[in-house]
Amino acid sequence: MVLIKSSQVSMRVKICGITQPEQGKAIAAFGATALGFICVPTSPRYVQIAQIQAVVEKLPTKIDKIGVFANTIIEQITQTVNDSGLTGVQLHGDESPEFCQQLRQSLPNIEIIKAFRIRDFEDLNKVTNYTAWVDTLLLDAYHPQQLGGTGKTLNWDMLQHFSSRSPWFLAGGLTPDNIVEALSQIHPTGIDLSSGVEHAPGDKDLGKVARLFERLADWENV
Repeated sequence: MVLIKSSQVSMRVKICGITQPEQGKAIAAFGATALGFICVPTSPRYVQIAQIQAVVEKLPTKIDKIGVFANTIIEQITQTVNDSGLTGVQLHGDESPEFCQQLRQSLPNIEIIKAFRIRDFEDLNKVTNYTAWVDTLLLDAYHPQQLGGTGKTLNWDMLQHFSSRSPWFLAGGLTPDNIVEALSQIHPTGIDLSSGVEHAPGDKDLGKVARLFERLADWENV
């Protein structure tokens, strides 16, 4: 049994790959500011609209509910958002700036997050092409077969001088054990974790989530 103790931290904390209502509720109580739901059918963390609804109805209204899509048509994204009660969309595929512009027109009141799988500085430089059309960026580790949730870390050295006019999430292989090391090197406006706080894909380890927020609170109080 995990004792739930809310920890207030100044940055956004997104826990992605939520599949179970009670876990989502508990993670929100720990202090997460956003929960992510994988809407990519090939993912082991995939959830359908009814599953998202079951989680969302247990969450406080103040928490962000983000649907993660990859190379999905705008009509399907829009329908999922409207039917599920999502407050944001994360694009984790090969979506173009023009696609993001069209999605913005379709969902004017929804947060749009564009994820990038970063291999090198060339990938990092492409980020600026999107800032006019999205609200938030997410920098993730590159994997040739998987879009995310790989447990692989980014090259943090490469991000030490990264800056953007848009807020941005750091993702990729973050865990309670390495989060302080990551944040001592780079300064994102938010962090995104999935596999680093799991027993198995889609099954969150609430003990690890609790330890994450303890580490974040200790780090901010130093």
